[in-house]
Amino acid sequence: MNKNIKSGTFGTAPVFFTAISTILGAILFLRFGYATGTLGFVGVIFIIIVGHMVTIPTALAISEIATNKRVEGGGEYFIISRSFGLNIGATIGIALYFSQAISIAFYVIAFTEAFEPLFNFFSQKLGIFLPRQVISIPVMLGLSYLILKKGANLGVKALYFVVAILFLSLLLFFLGKTDYSFFAENKTLISDFRNSDSFFKVFAICFPAFTGMTAGVGLSGDLKNPGKSIPIGTTLATIMGMILYVFIAWKLTISASPNDLVSNQLIMGKIALFGVFIIPLGLAASTISSALGSVMVAPRTLQALAADRSFPIRKVNLLLSKGKPVTNEPFNASIISCLIALIFVALGDVNAVAEIISMFFMLTYGSLCLISFLNHFGSDPSYRPTFRSKWYLSLMGFLMCVWLMFKINPVYAFAAIIVMTLIHLFISYFHKDRNGMEAIFQGAIYQLSRTLQVFLQKSKKTQKKLSWRPSALCVSKTTFENNKALELLKWISFKYGFGTYIHLIEGYFSKSTYKQSKEILDKLIEKSVDMHSNIYLDTVISPSYTSAIAQIIQLPSISGLENNMIIFEFEKRNLNSVNQIIDNFSLIRAGDYDVCILGRSAKSINFRNGIHVWIKSIDFENSNLMILLSYIMIGHHDWRKGKIKIFDICQKKDLEKTKENLMDIVNMGRLPISSKNIEIIIVEDNISSKSIINKKSDGAGLTIIGFRSEQIKHNGSELFEGYDDIGDILFVNAFKQQEL
Repeated sequence: MNKNIKSGTFGTAPVFFTAISTILGAILFLRFGYATGTLGFVGVIFIIIVGHMVTIPTALAISEIATNKRVEGGGEYFIISRSFGLNIGATIGIALYFSQAISIAFYVIAFTEAFEPLFNFFSQKLGIFLPRQVISIPVMLGLSYLILKKGANLGVKALYFVVAILFLSLLLFFLGKTDYSFFAENKTLISDFRNSDSFFKVFAICFPAFTGMTAGVGLSGDLKNPGKSIPIGTTLATIMGMILYVFIAWKLTISASPNDLVSNQLIMGKIALFGVFIIPLGLAASTISSALGSVMVAPRTLQALAADRSFPIRKVNLLLSKGKPVTNEPFNASIISCLIALIFVALGDVNAVAEIISMFFMLTYGSLCLISFLNHFGSDPSYRPTFRSKWYLSLMGFLMCVWLMFKINPVYAFAAIIVMTLIHLFISYFHKDRNGMEAIFQGAIYQLSRTLQVFLQKSKKTQKKLSWRPSALCVSKTTFENNKALELLKWISFKYGFGTYIHLIEGYFSKSTYKQSKEILDKLIEKSVDMHSNIYLDTVISPSYTSAIAQIIQLPSISGLENNMIIFEFEKRNLNSVNQIIDNFSLIRAGDYDVCILGRSAKSINFRNGIHVWIKSIDFENSNLMILLSYIMIGHHDWRKGKIKIFDICQKKDLEKTKENLMDIVNMGRLPISSKNIEIIIVEDNISSKSIINKKSDGAGLTIIGFRSEQIKHNGSELFEGYDDIGDILFVNAFKQQEL
C-alpha cells in the first residue's frame, strides 16, 4: 500500500451510517412494496432470510478479518488482495470498483423518483414531459463538487443529516394508518405466500438492498481503528437492517392491498403520516446518502488499486494513487469515479447493468466468505482475530453466493465470470511476478493433507484392500548432468502413482551443505516446473551412498501410504555406478521394495517407437509389474504416439503355453495391447537372449527387462552389460508378483 497513507480520523459511526443508509435505500422505497404485493408477507420474509444468509456471513467474515490485522485503504479490495494475492485481488477489485462507481449513478437516478409529483405536474398540467436528467445531472454535478471540494469529512457530516431524515420518514411510516389496515388487522396474514414461481425474479430486484452492509468497509483507510469500527458498524447495520425489513414487510402487508402494493411504487407515501411529503423526502435522503456513501467508497478502492500498481501504465498508477497532502484524500480517483457515474446518469437507465452489478458484489461477498473459511480450515497460528465467526457460516455464505448468482440470472453469472477471467488474464500478463493465491490455500491444503495422511495410516483395513499403485523413491547424484531418472519418475507418477525424487549431496551436515541443499532444491523445483511434472522433490545430505539409501528407504510417502518402489540409475558406458547399486542391493531388499534400475544411454528417447517389455520364463514373477509400469508410463502425453510391445523368449516346447499365458495376462488385465504387439521368440542354443533383445529393441523408446535377486548375487555387473545397441533400459525386480 501507499506509504503516505496517514492514520484515519473517523470512528465507528460513519461505518454504521454509510452501511445502514445504503441498506435502507432506493429498493426499500421503490421496490419493496412491489415485492410484498407479489409474494405476500411470508414470501418477502423468505427473501429477507435468503438474502441475509449471504450478508450476515459476509459481515461476520469482514469483522473477523478486520480484527486479525489492520485493514488499510481500499476496504474489501484490501482484504481480498492481501489474502488471495495482488493479481486475484486486483481482478476482483477492478470489478468491485466499477460496481461501486456505477452504483453512484444508480442511486442518483433513483433519487429523481422522489420528484415524481413534480414530473407528473409538468406532464399533466403543462403537457411537458421532462426527462429525469434535468434533476439527475445537476445532482450528480453537485455531488461531485461536494466530494472534490470538501472531501469525505463533509460527506460524513451530510450523511448524519440525511440519515436523520431517513429514520424520521420510517418512524412516520410506522405511525401511519390506512382504511385497509383496520380491515387487514383482523385477518391472518402470516401464512400469506403467493406467486412462488416468481420468487427469484423478485429476489433479484430486492437483493441489492441488502448489499449495502459492506458500504462502510470502503472507508477503512480513513478510520482511527478499523479493527473495532468495521466489525461493530457493519454487524450492527446488517442486523438492524434485517429487523427493520421484517417490520416494514409486516407494515406494508397490513396497510395496503396486494394490487396497490404492486401498482404504486411510492405506496409508502399513502401509508405514512404526512406521507405525501415525508416519503419522497425519505426516498431522496436514502438515495442521496447511498450515493454519498458510494462516491466516498469507490475512489478509495480505485486509489488502493493504483497504489498496488494494478494497472499496466506506471503514470496512471501514480496519478490515481496520489491523494491530497496530509489527508491523502483520493482527489484524482474521485474525478474518474464521478465521470464514470456522470456518463451512466446521462444515459438515464442503469437497469440493464443492475443485475451484473449484483453479480460482481456477489463475487466479492463470496470471496470474503471463502477467505474466512480457508483461514479457519487452514488453522494458521498467525491468524488470531479478536472477533471470530464460525467456519460453517463462512462456508454457507460462499456457497449461497455461487448458488444465487446462477439462480438469479445464469447468463449474467457466466458473463460476470468471463469478465473476471479476462481481467485476471490481462493483469497476470503485465504482472507475471505476482502470485500469492497459494498463500491462503497453503494452510488449507496442509490441513487436508495432514488429515488424509493420518486417516490413511490409521485405516489399515483400507490399505489392504487398495489396488496396487506405484509409490516410488528415486535417489540420484547426477540430476543436473542427466535428468532421465527424473523423467522416468515423471512418467510413473503422472496419473496413477506418487513419486519422490531426492538429490544426493555427499558430505556431512553443516551450515554450508544445508545452504547448498536449499539452493539445489530451488533449482530442482524450477526444473520440475519446466518439465510439467508432479513429483515431490527433496535433497539429502549424507556422507556415503550407503547411508543415503538407509535414510531414504525409511522415508514416509507423500501419499500417506508406504513407499513400495525404489529407482536407481547408472550410465551404461560406465558401470562403476552400477557396482554401488549392487553393493547395496541386500540393504534395499531388507525392505519390501520393488526395485527398478535405469540404464541410461547416450541415445535420445524415440517416443514414437514405444515401450518394449521383455518377459522370460526364468523371471516370470516380474512380468505383471513390468507390464503395469509400461501401461502407467504410456499414459503420459510424452508417449501419446507410442505403443506397448511385449516379447517373450521361450523354448519351442513351451510355445503354445507361453502364448496362452500372455493372452490371459492381456485380456484379464484389460490392457490396451493388441495381439499384433505380442511377439513370442523361440530361443536357439547358439543365440543369447541379449543378442535377440539388441536386435529387436534397437529402436525402442524404452526397454523393460526383468531380473531375479539371485542373478545380482551370481552375475554382478555382468547382468547389466551387453545391451550396447539399444537405448535406455529399465531393469525390474518385483518384491512379489503383482495382480493385474
